[in-house]
Amino acid sequence: CRLYSIACFLTLKQWYQRRVRGDMAVTTDSLMLVTASADQSSIIWDTETGKILQTLSAKSPVRSCGFSLTNNILCITTDRAMNQPCFIKFYDMRDSDQLVNNEPFREIEMTDAKVNRMIWGTVEDYIITGHENGQLCQYDWKTGERLKTVHDHDNLIKDLQLSKDRTMLVTASKDTTAKLFDAKDFKQLKSFKTDRPVNSAAVSPLKHHILLGGGQEAMEVTTSHTKSGKFEARFFHLIFEEEIGRVKGHFGPINTLAFHPSGKQYSSGAEDGYVRIHDFDQSYYDFEYDF
Repeated sequence: CRLYSIACFLTLKQWYQRRVRGDMAVTTDSLMLVTASADQSSIIWDTETGKILQTLSAKSPVRSCGFSLTNNILCITTDRAMNQPCFIKFYDMRDSDQLVNNEPFREIEMTDAKVNRMIWGTVEDYIITGHENGQLCQYDWKTGERLKTVHDHDNLIKDLQLSKDRTMLVTASKDTTAKLFDAKDFKQLKSFKTDRPVNSAAVSPLKHHILLGGGQEAMEVTTSHTKSGKFEARFFHLIFEEEIGRVKGHFGPINTLAFHPSGKQYSSGAEDGYVRIHDFDQSYYDFEYDF
């Protein structure tokens, strides 16, 4: 199992992508990685050597990116900025001309709220997008058709993650909530309420737990104490929607969270510049929710 951080690639290539937004994705075989950047580009890297394989330029900042389950299709989304609309773009990784000439085989223009986060769905037939107005959408990449839309969040969706079996989707939002959905039909299953913006949320592959991270806005961090910034990672019971624990450590807002595939570790990346890897002790495995 590998843990990737954008910082490690910036160390290798300091002159590239100094303004990375924070989104990246690896192929299922971990041989390639793609990054999305505010410098109006998306870069495909060789994970073993750090070599740049291809640079895809855009006319506005690239917000999110991801490979399909077969690694055949690359999807990136761009911001609505610099007099440019927001686009969802699809490239066929098997067609080198599309990459070299920067000519996606499909572009979908967003006429309403821009895409803030994108992941591939339960199967390879569609992508899932989280928007700045709180909408959650499905798009068929073959036709460009919008398949489903729900509007259960009141503000920007900051993160989207699937459960290990890809049947459930957890969303994190600036509206201080995380929500659990059926990944196929978008039926809302659970809602986890906090008192702070939620920047990231993850589903445990081992226990019925949801992990949330966020905190006070980064621009306000320097004016407040670490405790009042509320930078802890918070554990909620997936079924009962109640908080069951917190982990301190970061002194800035948590921007991203991920469980190890075994469920025995989790990692957190925060505005304080640290990536922390947490091992669960025996008490975590022994804990049983009392109901």
